[in-house]
Amino acid sequence: MLDLSPQPGDLEPIETASVDELRALQLERLRWSVRHAYDNVPHHRASLDAAGVHPDDVKSLADLAKLPFTTKADLRDNYPFGMFAVPRQEVVRVHASSGTTGRPTVVGYTRDDLETWATVMARSIRAAGGRQGHILHNAYGYGLFTGGLGAHAGAEKLGCTVVPVSGGMTERQVQLIRDFEPDVIMVTPSYMLSIIDEMERQGLDPRSTSLKVGIFGAEPWTNDMRHEMERRLDMHAVDIYGLSEVIGPGVASECVETKDGLHVWEDHFYPEVIDPVTGEVLPDGEEGELVFTSLTKQAMPIIRYRTRDLTRLLPGTARSMRRIEKITGRTDDMIILRGVNLFPTQIEELILRVPALSPHFQCVLSRTGNLDDLTVVVEHREDAAAGDTAAELKKLVKNSIGVTVAVEVVAPGGIERSVGKMKRIVDRRPPR
Repeated sequence: MLDLSPQPGDLEPIETASVDELRALQLERLRWSVRHAYDNVPHHRASLDAAGVHPDDVKSLADLAKLPFTTKADLRDNYPFGMFAVPRQEVVRVHASSGTTGRPTVVGYTRDDLETWATVMARSIRAAGGRQGHILHNAYGYGLFTGGLGAHAGAEKLGCTVVPVSGGMTERQVQLIRDFEPDVIMVTPSYMLSIIDEMERQGLDPRSTSLKVGIFGAEPWTNDMRHEMERRLDMHAVDIYGLSEVIGPGVASECVETKDGLHVWEDHFYPEVIDPVTGEVLPDGEEGELVFTSLTKQAMPIIRYRTRDLTRLLPGTARSMRRIEKITGRTDDMIILRGVNLFPTQIEELILRVPALSPHFQCVLSRTGNLDDLTVVVEHREDAAAGDTAAELKKLVKNSIGVTVAVEVVAPGGIERSVGKMKRIVDRRPPR
């Protein structure tokens, strides 16, 4: 793989600023953001008043812990525009979640917000190995989902040539990769697997393509998956993190030269990790739920937003800003089976230890009497027979996680392909 480490002068000064300089900037921006939210968003004003705190009480970064959390339910309760802190006429774009589990969450942006978003997104692509002049194949979905347009604006700001493919039409994705010879692809990791499968179906060796960097996000994925991607594509597989409620993709990114966690762009987003049960702020290095406070957003400032993502904060390496460990799962994706907590990413890691099995899998929940059951449905690879792989995986899960699951090994193509985020958990349990 090519060495894509940044050259001197590539980085913005803030990316290598001292910790003291960064903390001073964060405090200044935090005090502005909390005041802006309090003065202009009725929900935030009522929430702070109910907690007995005032923006003037924020005199240090540690004082952030005094402020109440914001949740997805708060955003839904204020649907559609109740969380905006500027007149609606100053909001130049809105995005929204799918709303599959209720009202969608709506986010808004001023022109300055869009410029900030493009800046952190360009920074993320550059950190991942993208460079001015690269052709970037953008297979994130466009529309209300923030992925496509967020990646697009950042790539253009960096100076890339953007191919705005969006998701779907997998045969055409492969054709355009073959014909346009892009350097970078941005896509969910599960859909990248579908593209690789289609390349092989068409007789194209994935390792022969022009791709140098894959920037994968929007769903948890493991280091074992990284090794699978890099082996099959001969390119760098780099993680990116974001969520629409905070701004969209580009909140944090891995650096291609280290691939040791995602550096949070702390000049715009202040991270905390909390105990998901008590809400207590945890020291750096301890695993818990990731929480973000926006420092510069105008249209929709967010105060201590509970992401439900599980990770830990780590010191900076390739940049002076802190890193988050790769997301291991979400509190709302956790499966509790016979008293044991497990995440789909743990199953993925074990599947990739069995050479005959592919990374295409789903966790199917069912119920027998009063007990929940889990069946891992997984495909075997094209060049391998199922054999005793079901028993092998079942043993791995039992020995590694401590729970008994059923395993069903199906033929290649037996699991529905994703063109965006893969649905890893299929819940077939009847309501209690």
